[in-house]
Amino acid sequence: MPSFERIEYKPIPVRDLLVEMKNLSELMIDLAYSAALFNDKELAEDVLTLESHIDTLSYLLDMEIMVAAQGDPKDAEALIGVSTVAAATDKISDAAADIAAIVTRSIGIHPIVGEVFEKVEERLMKATVKKGSVIVGKRLDDLDLAARMGVDVIAIRRNRDWIIDPADDECVLSGDTLITRGAPLGTNEFKELAEGKLTKLED
Repeated sequence: MPSFERIEYKPIPVRDLLVEMKNLSELMIDLAYSAALFNDKELAEDVLTLESHIDTLSYLLDMEIMVAAQGDPKDAEALIGVSTVAAATDKISDAAADIAAIVTRSIGIHPIVGEVFEKVEERLMKATVKKGSVIVGKRLDDLDLAARMGVDVIAIRRNRDWIIDPADDECVLSGDTLITRGAPLGTNEFKELAEGKLTKLED
């Protein structure tokens, strides 16, 4: 039988749980399509990890709803909408995981799908920041990536935590995994900077 993670109740505001679920599910869709397009198994595994995390958030949200209702039918009725949105978000994450499974199970995609995505102007790129990279310790606003390369950092994975839509004053740390969106030339250049293959930020 499969083993399940033991989840303990934590008092987290329903709004915070919903926002995190929404942000992560949106990121999962982007990552899943990119994983399928580039046959990136590591990216696909990230999607599956995020799906598991959303399942945990959904479980915590259900507990919060039950605690908030406290047997009051009116409160329970008012929270039905929250539960419906959470369930829909969970389904989105499941769909993204199904796309990622194309890669993890080595199913592959039809060449025509790749041709369609090749026409997309913006691409997602994952880059792990190496020690000694020129971007280590720099704030995102100091890097000015949008102006320099046409690239935006849309998420940062730091250890096991995800920072979605990071603030401009967020500092880049060695070991961070950055998810960027932009034109292919810019995202490739940024990946080389993050990995230390390029040693200078062009003005």
